[in-house]
Amino acid sequence: MTPQQSAQLAQQLVTARRGGVAVAVNDALPRLETDADAYDVQAQVARAIGPVGGFKTAIKPGAAQIIAPIFAADIHPSPAQIGPGPSRRIGIELEVGFLLRRALAATQGAELRAAVRSCFALVPAIEIVESRFDDREAADPRLRLADNQSNGGLVLGAPIEDWSGFDLTALTARLVFGDTVLLDGPAQIPGGDPIETVSRFVERLGDHCGGLQPGQVVITGSLNGLPFVERGDTAQGRIDGLGAVTAQFAP
Repeated sequence: MTPQQSAQLAQQLVTARRGGVAVAVNDALPRLETDADAYDVQAQVARAIGPVGGFKTAIKPGAAQIIAPIFAADIHPSPAQIGPGPSRRIGIELEVGFLLRRALAATQGAELRAAVRSCFALVPAIEIVESRFDDREAADPRLRLADNQSNGGLVLGAPIEDWSGFDLTALTARLVFGDTVLLDGPAQIPGGDPIETVSRFVERLGDHCGGLQPGQVVITGSLNGLPFVERGDTAQGRIDGLGAVTAQFAP
């Protein structure tokens, strides 16, 4: 991918985020040859849209860890009123967020894993999944990665500062959208051990999109898969022992 192609794709995504037309998925789009191409586009969009208020990350078997920024303007306290967006249908994901309260004292190894436990608060979160492409499913994985892994926003509940006794490997949660129950019962954070996921994220992130700063939040994957729903109703989520989060979506 040439620098000119990277800049062109970044500008298309910026325009779409600012209310312009969605980016058409067709043969005219440049091919992103590497993950580094996607991260370069992310960084260019972040410089134009910023500031960054958090990140999403995920570890998938046999693949490199995914990292994508979430813009501060797209993060809302619960209960949130979410205005109309570019897409009629959106994905909603109930997640556990890690809210950084102070700078990490360590950046690698066992010391980092201990710092994750002491420097982050936990917070229930609903991620809004929304693409800047006209056909998200037709966009290849690196295009989605360039588009901040299809993040369209984040709603945060109240943080829990002391979670030393909270078992992140045995969650019970509920997510309802309107009258539709999307999750009700045991749930697991993807990857199994979110402490490891967050630690590896910190080790990998470096200064990408400004690096991780106090006040930012990290989310590590959906507890309920990725259901797509029609706008115009309310999502209500709860994670036992962690709290509730609510988002109302305008049509």
